[in-house]
Amino acid sequence: MSEKIDRHHSLNALVRLSLPAVMQQLMGTLLQYVDTAMVGHLGEAATASVSTSTTVNWLVHSIPYGLTVGLLSTLSQAYGRGDRDEMNRLAAMGSRLSLWLGLALTTVCLGISPFLPTWMQAAQEIRQPASAYFFVVSLSLVFSVTGGMFASAMHAVKDTRTPMIINLSANALNVVLNYLLIYRASLGVMGAAYATAISTTLCGVVMFIAFRHKQVLRFGREEYFSTDREKLRKLLRVGLPVMATSAVSCSGYIVFAGMVNGMGVTTFAAHSIAVTAEEIFYLPGYGIRTASSALIGSSIGEGNRRKFRDTRRQSILLTGAVMTVSGLILFFAAYPLMKIFTTSETVAAMGASVLRMVAFSEPFFGLMVAWEGISYGTGRTRSVFIIEALSMWGVRILFTFLVIRAGMGLTAVWWCMIADNVTKAVLLTFVGLRQSEKHLFNR
Repeated sequence: MSEKIDRHHSLNALVRLSLPAVMQQLMGTLLQYVDTAMVGHLGEAATASVSTSTTVNWLVHSIPYGLTVGLLSTLSQAYGRGDRDEMNRLAAMGSRLSLWLGLALTTVCLGISPFLPTWMQAAQEIRQPASAYFFVVSLSLVFSVTGGMFASAMHAVKDTRTPMIINLSANALNVVLNYLLIYRASLGVMGAAYATAISTTLCGVVMFIAFRHKQVLRFGREEYFSTDREKLRKLLRVGLPVMATSAVSCSGYIVFAGMVNGMGVTTFAAHSIAVTAEEIFYLPGYGIRTASSALIGSSIGEGNRRKFRDTRRQSILLTGAVMTVSGLILFFAAYPLMKIFTTSETVAAMGASVLRMVAFSEPFFGLMVAWEGISYGTGRTRSVFIIEALSMWGVRILFTFLVIRAGMGLTAVWWCMIADNVTKAVLLTFVGLRQSEKHLFNR
């Protein structure tokens, strides 16, 4: 009876923490849909101008993401132990690292903005607007990086509601500014860039204020400027493999997008819009992953093996169920979704075709995401890096190169993408089931 009650409490905790994170992902993406549709109705060239830097932005954000996962893992375990001093020092360290890293990335992105469209093999007519768009968006990068770190710290202490409210408000502001700047001010693509930069900056500022109001995360001047090498090593031991995983993954996405871009403006527009349209259907899995990582880390800090096992099992089952349902919805909603983002019948038909294909792989994507969350919570991140590197480059990139060389179309390219996701799901499951719990617990 006691075991059933514990499992019930673990499931309640998982659902309670997941819901705000899932709502943030869903509503944020819905607002991004509006954002994409606003640009999409300016024409294929406008869509391609904005989409040219999408995968590069993923790569740029993958670097601080590794640190946010490292902070989430170590901070949630300290929270489970009730170690207030370690929590304060980790929060201070995360703040300092995110500021330095944000400033460095902003400088790099501003410097490469004139050359990026050429590197991405963008069509000649969209290179100038694509470069200008990336430059303006990069101006707010430091606020995006620090805001992400502050949100991760709040997630670690089981507060997913506050970051949700802040992010949703920022996304809503972005949509309003898009309308005013794109249409009313007639700024077109640059209006979208200014709207993103302004809303991202305000989001980072408000996230900092919320972070500083969290009593368990407060630190003073001494903690901020001190360097605890042991805690830094612990954070980097978890975070660096995640950073490498994201870098390998996103650099693969860049190469992948570059190859698709070379297939023509229409094909690339269909591909990029379909990627955006699919996003809302797998993001619930990422919301559950955030909650799962925090609870897994907390259970390790508490030394509670039963809670750890219950959370692990329930996160896999819950993610799998949600992703199966979302896959079914995606299959039937594919064409109407594409028509939201584009007025081109050709682009809509091409995108709908590949979305119906990928709908059947959503449960595998969910399985992959669930095991990533478990690994991030435990701090076992090296295996995720190895699997990501092997699958991304050995399956997706290699076979995409071959099918494009063979003159095959977008459908074949998306089969390569699906094969990559299924491979990662299978390998992560195999490795996760074989890993021992012994060194995770002191008792």
